[in-house]
Amino acid sequence: MPHPAPSACRPELPPVHGAVICVAAPSLVISPEHGQLTGRGIDGIYRAGRRLLSRCVLRVGGREPVAVQGRSLGADRAAFTATVRTGAEAGPDPDIGVERVRHADGTERITLRSFAARAVRLPVEVSLGTDLAELAAVAAGRAGPELPAGVHGAGLRWSTGEAHAVTVAEPAPDDALASAGLLRWQLELGPGESRTIELRTTRDRIARAPAGLVANPLADARAEGDDPRAEVWFRTSVEDLGALLLRDPEEPGDAFAAAGVPWRLGLAPAESLWAARMALPLGTGLAAATLRTLARTQRSGPGPEAGKIPGPLRGAGPQLPPGCTGTEATLAFPAVLAEARRWGMPEGEVDRLLPAAERCLDWLRGALGEDGFLADPDPGPRRCETQAHAHRAALLGGDLLAGCGRPGAEEWQEWAAALRGRFRERFWVHGPDGGRPPAALHPDGRPLPRLTGAAAHLLDTGLLGGGRLAPGLLDRVRAEQLARLLGAPAMDSGWGLRSMASREPGYNPFGHRSGAVRAYESAVAVAGLAQAGFEKEAAGLLRGLLDAAETFGYRLPEMYAAEQRTIGSAPLPHPAACRPAAAAAAAGIHVLTALAGVRPDAPAGTVALAPLPGAPLGALRLAGLRVSGEPFAVRISRLGLGMVEEAADALQLGV
Repeated sequence: MPHPAPSACRPELPPVHGAVICVAAPSLVISPEHGQLTGRGIDGIYRAGRRLLSRCVLRVGGREPVAVQGRSLGADRAAFTATVRTGAEAGPDPDIGVERVRHADGTERITLRSFAARAVRLPVEVSLGTDLAELAAVAAGRAGPELPAGVHGAGLRWSTGEAHAVTVAEPAPDDALASAGLLRWQLELGPGESRTIELRTTRDRIARAPAGLVANPLADARAEGDDPRAEVWFRTSVEDLGALLLRDPEEPGDAFAAAGVPWRLGLAPAESLWAARMALPLGTGLAAATLRTLARTQRSGPGPEAGKIPGPLRGAGPQLPPGCTGTEATLAFPAVLAEARRWGMPEGEVDRLLPAAERCLDWLRGALGEDGFLADPDPGPRRCETQAHAHRAALLGGDLLAGCGRPGAEEWQEWAAALRGRFRERFWVHGPDGGRPPAALHPDGRPLPRLTGAAAHLLDTGLLGGGRLAPGLLDRVRAEQLARLLGAPAMDSGWGLRSMASREPGYNPFGHRSGAVRAYESAVAVAGLAQAGFEKEAAGLLRGLLDAAETFGYRLPEMYAAEQRTIGSAPLPHPAACRPAAAAAAAGIHVLTALAGVRPDAPAGTVALAPLPGAPLGALRLAGLRVSGEPFAVRISRLGLGMVEEAADALQLGV
């Protein structure tokens, strides 16, 4: 069935791939590489989806500085370097350096430094303006004109009936012209001297916006090893994930990871859960808070939707209709709770969340179609990855019930075994090359024989007690065939896993479900291949993902285009991708901890190590992780041997 192109359903999003983005949720700053906020496009200072400042143009000596460099200094701040030639010195060399450090909380420090041999007097002006528009209106091109400004103390103020913003300066300007939106100074700089002007933009009259609203539940873990890029990638991933944390308005003590910026700075049930799951090595606090937040949204009452966690539809490319992220989140809920318990979530917290997990399983029991598969949406295709999520939910959910002394564990084990039998009978397209899993079955049972990155979820079985992995939907022969397919050039671009094989009809390297590399799916593939013992394929995808991370300044976008890697090539940014994105940030944590193969069983007081043989990144040490709520450190040698360096006293090393 053909489906309308996204452009027919909604306006095209403005490109942000060249922007420098700072985030400390719910605060966000989008800047062009030159650093001047011009009042055009999507650039600006935002808070909770409202643009507080759209124009901030600096002029020194009557001219705009010449941009030299814009760079990120961390998740929440960026620096923009420029120069000015005043003419005080002969020759082409600039004699004034300009450094602008911009923070997500709306603070900007402008530092001017003189390189001239004699004192200079500089007129400096900053032109300010805003429309106080909502981000959605800005993205749709409906922002409206700039608002008139009023002088406010040491700055300017803008106001509408429902919103207002203030920008104050320190030191106070010598002159403030509301009609032109100008703040002016006359600065005198001696040789080698510097002066700093600080601008603070808030949505009220307080002097400074709070720098962070959410207590970070993530441990300050770190990586170090033979490949120095691993350390930078791991640190950036942890910082970006922390910068995306938002409070639940209903329970401000609970935090979850927003899906990504700039387009999805809010709760996305599936992405927020997957990010929390992949961040379990940093502690169980984020998983617990995310699960509590989603449990409050769970549907109650009689009917087929009871127990389901609601979520929006998500595009699935040209071959399939949009899928329901609520289905994915509902299936993930018991699995994430079960794994969080293994990592050391306190039993009291587990007990409080168990009823919601049981309701998710009750929904799953009633959602199967007559053919024994789960449709998404219903009625609709039986997606390959949806069956994998359902199978994992049943096995890990049953394991959770057994560990907590609740009834139903044996039933769910039998349920999963029956699904394995049906899946192995129906979900395989045979061929001379060994065959493949189809992307989906149509409602009439016909397979959609597309090889997609979603097949990687078949290898992501989940963690059971004693460090054991849950059985998968594929038998060993077909798992080996899938591993071969995922590691072949049609799927492994050299920069990560494609979301659809390059040889499939409709392949598009920029297609978010039809060819683009999705960081989260690539991480699922690396970890799944490593756990299943496919060292070569896991190592190849891991190295490609790390190389891509380096290309993107270690802040991987949620998706990017990658033609087959050749000498001198590079992955290409997707103009509509979120960056940072929660699942993409957590992917860096997930794949690097997968190298160590840490498999805890906190209730049993054990932890097992299953490092990836061959040590594809050389020696690696991960410190500051959390198992059973206590610091945990592990070292992987160049031979791929693992050693625990720090752990809770009660933990014993398993096998």
